[in-house]
Amino acid sequence: MSRQPQPKTEKRYPPRATPLILVNTGTAKGKSSSSFGVLLRAWGQGYRCGVYQFLKSGKWPLGERKAAELLNDAEQGGTIDWFSCGDGWTWTSRDITETEDLAREGWEEVKRRIADESYEFLLLDEFTYPLHYGWVDMDEVVDVFTHRPGFQHIFITGRYAPDRLIELADLVTEMHPIKHPLERGIKAQPGIEW
Repeated sequence: MSRQPQPKTEKRYPPRATPLILVNTGTAKGKSSSSFGVLLRAWGQGYRCGVYQFLKSGKWPLGERKAAELLNDAEQGGTIDWFSCGDGWTWTSRDITETEDLAREGWEEVKRRIADESYEFLLLDEFTYPLHYGWVDMDEVVDVFTHRPGFQHIFITGRYAPDRLIELADLVTEMHPIKHPLERGIKAQPGIEW
């Protein structure tokens, strides 16, 4: 999808709505999956939505991205713009410097979109990794999120959410593993993991 953000138009959120920062973290599966459910709700309410996937490559055939493309063709609901800010997981990266640079470029784009209020709902998938590894400055993130203009929900996912992000957030959920099919030798599969 990776198209230009939609121009800002009239406000379409309820008058009493409060912009929130949400975080899904922890070591279990479900952080991104859960956030995509909230993205679907935001789209259904007519919000302009932006998804920035850090680390995940735009070459991967992600089911959630395909669904977003179909939703954008719908006559009703909001919009979902999708951007990949990575070349793969850190443990599979062939050039970690390039991986870091892509994450920083993604953050620069997110800052621009927050400043110009392109979206009412921003999903920063796997954004905790650039924070955890120090690729993106946490002080700057706190400042940008705290002083964001207008009405913008921000949902951040990934393991190792920094304490300052947890403190800043309005809603934090930590996923803990109890049971996973990988433990029985069942490999990741389309429709469940991507």
